[in-house]
Amino acid sequence: MSSTITAKLAERCQGLCELCTTETATIAYAVSPKNNDVIENEVALCNTCLSKLDSTDDQQYWQSLAGSIWNTEPSVQALSYRILYNNRDQEWAQEIMSSVELDEPVINWATSAFIVADVHKDSNGTVLESGDTVVLTQNLNVKGANFTATKGTVVRKIRLVPDNTEQIEGKVNEQMIVILTKYVRKG
Repeated sequence: MSSTITAKLAERCQGLCELCTTETATIAYAVSPKNNDVIENEVALCNTCLSKLDSTDDQQYWQSLAGSIWNTEPSVQALSYRILYNNRDQEWAQEIMSSVELDEPVINWATSAFIVADVHKDSNGTVLESGDTVVLTQNLNVKGANFTATKGTVVRKIRLVPDNTEQIEGKVNEQMIVILTKYVRKG
């Protein structure tokens, strides 16, 4: 997300892009997942750096990050590290990344863009969502209850267990039970 540069950010960057440090800064870029609500989340960018952020052309351009990675602002460090991390297969990027020791929160901020959220999947690898209907793929002995949930049982309006992608909850025989996702298929 980007916005216009505030007077405070213009003062901090002295009018220059905080990545390449050669062109005039024109955009206040918020380093995701944070937003533009505070200057500490922003990096002042020029139009050239902004246009190359999502481009895979001319990755050699980012060798200029050898300077910006040393910036004292955590947002500039995080964005610089994120771009370098995205180019980590290049020797020059590896060299720049290994030349500096950043604080763990800055590295976590930088690499947050590469984290894929854990998702619940059925026995066939299909993504499950709360409210889905599933079918049991085998007989399940229900612990703590005196019944077996039989293969082919339809379970409607499932709920995802938030801290365990291998489990869902659903009602079988009017009783809420925990079911392992490897024993269901989306119905």
